[in-house]
Amino acid sequence: MEKKDAIAALAALAQETRLDIFRLLVQAGPEGLAAGHIGERLNLASATLSFHLNQLRHAGLAGFRREGRSLIYAAEYAAMNTLLAYLTENCCQGDSAACGAGGCDGSGVTDAAQIFPGD
Repeated sequence: MEKKDAIAALAALAQETRLDIFRLLVQAGPEGLAAGHIGERLNLASATLSFHLNQLRHAGLAGFRREGRSLIYAAEYAAMNTLLAYLTENCCQGDSAACGAGGCDGSGVTDAAQIFPGD
């Protein structure tokens, strides 16, 4: 992953609504969710939802397919994993043992509240 791609992905996720949409898509799995269902779950107007989904698409974090008249959106897991790998590739100067239990691979954290207590 190039730095510009990481910046684009992080910028897309640095907005509350887009982060909520992306987390919902990740939770939904590879099957994805219909745009209307996303809007209902997050209480978003169609135009607002469309704008944010397009931002996630342009950042490479979401894709869609058409099923009849519905657009089904899904997280792009390969892009998400590539971003995570980019962010952690030099973790602890390449010595993951120096980070402590699961420090670099995330296995030591089971709850986001441990990292972001105010969330």
